[in-house]
Amino acid sequence: MDNVDSLLSQALSETNNLNEGEIFLVKDLFKGYEWNRIERKNRLLLGTLFLGCVVTSKISGIEVVDKTSSNQRRYKKKQKK
Repeated sequence: MDNVDSLLSQALSETNNLNEGEIFLVKDLFKGYEWNRIERKNRLLLGTLFLGCVVTSKISGIEVVDKTSSNQRRYKKKQKK
C-alpha cells in the first residue's frame, strides 16, 4: 500500500470530508492503522507532496497554518465565501 501517488490521491480526496475551518495534519486523512503501515520515508514524501499541492494551489480550499511542536505541518480547510 505504499504507492505514494495513490496515497496522495487518497489524502487529497479525503479533504472533501473535512468541515470548513477544520485544522488537520496529513496523517489525520488516514485511518490510524493505514498511516502506521506506510513506511516512514513514504510518509515524509507524502507530506512534502501534499504541501506542494497546497502551495501551488493544485488543491483549492486548503491553507497552511503552522507546524506542531513535533514539526508536523498543520493545514486548515478554508471557509467558502
